[in-house]
Amino acid sequence: MITMTEIAKLTGVSQPTVSRVLNGNQAVNPEIRERVLACAREHNFQPNVIARSLAGSRTMLIGLVFTDISNSFFADLEKYLEQEAKRNGYSVILFNSDYDWEREKECLDVMRRYRVDGLIIVPVEENSKRFREEMKRLDMPAVALTRRTKDMDCVYVDHIEAGRQVGSHLGRLGCEAYVFAGTTRDGKYEGFLEGLKEADPNCEASLTNIETKNSEEIREILKKHFKKHTGKTGIFAYNDRRAIQIHGLLKELGVEIPQQASLVGFDNTYTCEFLYPGLSSVSQPNREMAEKAVQRLIWKIEHPEESSILDEAMKAELIIRGSSDDACSMAAER
Repeated sequence: MITMTEIAKLTGVSQPTVSRVLNGNQAVNPEIRERVLACAREHNFQPNVIARSLAGSRTMLIGLVFTDISNSFFADLEKYLEQEAKRNGYSVILFNSDYDWEREKECLDVMRRYRVDGLIIVPVEENSKRFREEMKRLDMPAVALTRRTKDMDCVYVDHIEAGRQVGSHLGRLGCEAYVFAGTTRDGKYEGFLEGLKEADPNCEASLTNIETKNSEEIREILKKHFKKHTGKTGIFAYNDRRAIQIHGLLKELGVEIPQQASLVGFDNTYTCEFLYPGLSSVSQPNREMAEKAVQRLIWKIEHPEESSILDEAMKAELIIRGSSDDACSMAAER
């Protein structure tokens, strides 16, 4: 594989000039810059990232740690993160924590070994003491994504406000009972209750919470709920994967959507519009979140002395489809 020294000999310029060109320095004479780049392309030059990092230079790598890369929401987010990183001359490496704290720690250890320039993370325990201590030990620029996180830069959707949109929507439909599928420690749940109480101050008396992910357990909980509550039920699932799971279980149980159960998910993944009836869901500004996170991280990489903290809450939008709206459902039938 060709080296910078060999490129310098072939192009008739100094090795430091070659280094400046290949590291993106725009101050080099355009004719010389193009000559060096053409030679590098011709000989398939690949920089030695590890050697550069040992020498104290940037690796031009951004580490990504997600909680569940099998979720299409995160796949979409990764695509936009990678595009924005590439526009700025960076590459990304992706790791999956699988919602496991110990696995997340292992991912962060790999980041140290690769000497990435910065980190974008969807934390498992965004506000726990041990997470904050681990981030201090990591000692590199980092941005938390999709979660509001204390003492570090974060770009996220306001879950309370988003949950309130869902609660208000289901409350206006005249539901007699409600189901929340997800952890009640999430801001989505808090906002959901706030939105419901606008229409039904006593909503908690007829609310069923489902925290399990097990299909058999969810089926049994839903059976008991609909046996007890014969009127219309409003259901909010904390993400689309859980909503799609419930969508299928309701059909198995013979519960009509949206006549008996108005169902809303979260993330507005591509599958939503292909279900029947289509799944109502909260849409997050994925591209904008990704661009903001990458731009902020690069700014922190380039300004290591900067101590200010970014707390960027972005607005979500409820997309209403047939699963929670009779008019949408009838329009789809036609």
